[in-house]
Amino acid sequence: MSLHAGLSSPRPLVREAPVAIVCNGSTLGVMMASPDNLEDFAIGFALTEGLVPAAAQVEDLEVLEHDAGWELRFWVTGPAAKALSERQRAMIGPVGCGLCGIDSLANATRALPPLPDGSWRLTHAEACSATQHLRAHQPEHDRTRACHAAGFMLPGQGIVLAREDVGRHNALDKLAGAMAREGVPPSSGALVLTSRVSTDMVQKTVTLGAPILIAVSAATDYAVRLAEAANLTLVTRAKGRHCEVHTGAHRISNSERGRYH
Repeated sequence: MSLHAGLSSPRPLVREAPVAIVCNGSTLGVMMASPDNLEDFAIGFALTEGLVPAAAQVEDLEVLEHDAGWELRFWVTGPAAKALSERQRAMIGPVGCGLCGIDSLANATRALPPLPDGSWRLTHAEACSATQHLRAHQPEHDRTRACHAAGFMLPGQGIVLAREDVGRHNALDKLAGAMAREGVPPSSGALVLTSRVSTDMVQKTVTLGAPILIAVSAATDYAVRLAEAANLTLVTRAKGRHCEVHTGAHRISNSERGRYH
């Protein structure tokens, strides 16, 4: 009998590479990401991280390939440049004292203005089935079974735009950039994720201005508290017929806070 009996050939591997985001000559971070839709990634990162309020303020965007990875280089001007400079200065300072630690903890979560209630709602069926509809927009996941996705759902229309990446944050940033480049207003629909919901995913969603966040997995307690304070509708464990509405149930028709059955 062959030693390899019963073994299947390996699946194709998801692409992953270091991607550096460089704004106004300074490196803001290096992420391990799928090296696709990198223009979307750069613009979306600038938007969801609050570097700029609009994509038009991202200037001279370059996508550069190096032997060691990729570099996304762009510039911001005016108030955005000043805010970036102040943000970078806040990250540089003495460490090791209790007071500095307290200051750092206080700055761990950026201030989020409450989202407006808006005039539209999703049905509970749309909310609970959102991640199932996103599956039709995940070719890289189908190929590798190792990729996250973020999609944008419009009421009555389903998923109208999606992006994939090996990282869940990157997928959301790429989606944000794609929406901005195609003129899709975040306030008009819901973000849908194939991941859990941590604090940073809530921060990115609220900063972008999307009023509803739907995820296939669970949320952290801090993420739920942040969503509540920001008037964000947070729906988790959305797997078809069932989902959990933690906050902002007023945007889901015929809903009450808690689990749908």
